[in-house]
Amino acid sequence: MTRFIIRRLLSSVVVILIIITLSLWITRQAPSNPCLQEREANACACIKEHALDRPIFPVHSPPPLTPLEGCQYWESAGSLVLGPIEVLPLSEWSETQYTIYVATLLQGSLGGSMVTDRTVLETLGAALPYTIQLGIQALLIALLIGVPAGLIAGLRQNTLPDYGVMTVAMVGVSIPNFVLGPLLIMLFSLKLGWFTAVGWESWSDSVLPSITLGLFYAAYIARLTRGGMLEVIRKDYIRTARAKGLTEQIVVLRHALKGALLPVVSYLGPAFAALLTGSVVVEEIFNLPGVGTHFVRSALNRDYNLVLGTIILYSSLLVVLNLVVDILYTVLDPRVSYDD
Repeated sequence: MTRFIIRRLLSSVVVILIIITLSLWITRQAPSNPCLQEREANACACIKEHALDRPIFPVHSPPPLTPLEGCQYWESAGSLVLGPIEVLPLSEWSETQYTIYVATLLQGSLGGSMVTDRTVLETLGAALPYTIQLGIQALLIALLIGVPAGLIAGLRQNTLPDYGVMTVAMVGVSIPNFVLGPLLIMLFSLKLGWFTAVGWESWSDSVLPSITLGLFYAAYIARLTRGGMLEVIRKDYIRTARAKGLTEQIVVLRHALKGALLPVVSYLGPAFAALLTGSVVVEEIFNLPGVGTHFVRSALNRDYNLVLGTIILYSSLLVVLNLVVDILYTVLDPRVSYDD
């Protein structure tokens, strides 16, 4: 198991490095320039400060951003031409945007925001608790609704409860967040006045966003639990348990449920990561101060460092949560082993 975890951690570093490379390239391809929001006298200084006047990668490509009149841009001392590709001299590789950013990451920093005076770590550190709390609440709602519903449907296959649960689950999967959120606001905030429509001043303000975010996953978990229960309930060891005279409640809860939840456990890691990343839309609808809101605003403001920091944060969470799920899998099913 230890060797498996070490291998996964090493491969995770490679995955995140690839994500950083692609994300940095994509953000630099966006039109406009974050420094254009500065006054003309500060624009050149802003470009210099954030190294936007330099090539993006050691493999030379056209000028970094839209050149600004009056600003001096970095010029290569020469390049090696390999067909259509120009490679910078090795001595100049440390002067590209990519290598500068990776060096900053190795120092434990995500850089400074290009729009505000705060660092990316400070911004994400202040926003992350809201996003994590929202994700945890949504996941709890999904589990508390999805598992019992799927269990009932699986135990009563082809009956009215089964059809009812699956119909509701299909509706839950089909309604997108940007439709469900406003509907909940109209009903519970504007009509009944039970909750605040937008903002996060107290715990109750997170109820509607959590429901909006969690219902889709509750529907999906219900479907997974039903499928897992239908597969397990006909196994030989379940028949053996019944033949021993165990009550149906013990057979289901102690023997069948563990096997039926294996697909759900596999889904939980990506689901929790998706809940965090999927909160982007919900946070915007309810005007919450979470990471998703900062991601949207930083993308609109061309705040490259904050965009990249958010992507790295989400990617790291996804990788770590998937690793945790793989480890949990061995706990729930002893037949699963990662030893060579």
